[in-house]
Amino acid sequence: MSKTLIKKKRGKNIEMLNSGHRACAGCGQLIAAKVVAETLGPDTIIANATGCLEVTTTPYPESAWGMPWIHSVFENAAAVASGIQAALKQQGKDKKIKVVAQGGDGGTFDIGFGLISGMWERGENILYVAYDNEAYANTGIQASGATPWAASTTTTPSGSGKSIDAIGSHQQKKDMVAIALGHGLKYVAQSTVGYLEDIKQKVQKALEVDGPAYIQILVPCIPGWKTEPSKTIKIGKLAAQTGLYPLLEYQNGELTKALKVGEKNPKVEEYLKLQGRFAHLFKNKQGKDQIKYIQELANKNIAKYGLK
Repeated sequence: MSKTLIKKKRGKNIEMLNSGHRACAGCGQLIAAKVVAETLGPDTIIANATGCLEVTTTPYPESAWGMPWIHSVFENAAAVASGIQAALKQQGKDKKIKVVAQGGDGGTFDIGFGLISGMWERGENILYVAYDNEAYANTGIQASGATPWAASTTTTPSGSGKSIDAIGSHQQKKDMVAIALGHGLKYVAQSTVGYLEDIKQKVQKALEVDGPAYIQILVPCIPGWKTEPSKTIKIGKLAAQTGLYPLLEYQNGELTKALKVGEKNPKVEEYLKLQGRFAHLFKNKQGKDQIKYIQELANKNIAKYGLK
């Protein structure tokens, strides 16, 4: 591990996010969060929303974090980060210490959305990182504003009937990247846990921005997605390679970088079949029709972002 990613404390090396947490083996969120934390380094204060990342890394009185870290309530990460930033500015330390707010898709797309919007409107120099596992994974795998079409969750369960309700979720995923761009953020990016170096590079670029920045990372959830722990990185790669969850980078409102999918990019079926939350789609014609529709969504992304 790079020496720049570890701080010294009383003669001991301290990692930014230690292995002594309680997340599932193969957890996409913890893999991505460790890369983010190591890239941020010790001169950072993190405000973390309620969620899997919070409960698995900070069971009282323990903490896996090697940097200053604070948790309030579900919707408050952005507001807490704003308060920290104001205090640092008053002390003249705001140029030396980076303030970061973190949350899952529940705390970002839904419950904390209004406070995030306010933070962006004020133009505060805070990086927000969203770990998107496409459900409320901490409280029982309920659907969130990030849940994709046809995914089976405890509140959008798949069924055996022929109605639209039987396919799982019939809501479209909220486009938080577009919402961030609509707030005029200078740096907005999207990545997946399948591309760890890409995450690192995007965090580094976000830190160079004077003002708010937003990074959204797809992080497969083992129990929520019903996946094999060993397949987390592969699933993260397929999400981008199919065009369903493109790797994107916007600077000053312009798309400056996007991962090309190639002429023979994988079909969404390869991505879906690795996840139990989509297993119902492979059982009948109705499900197969939904797979075709999901492929159409991926094709639209490929055309929209020029991924070919």
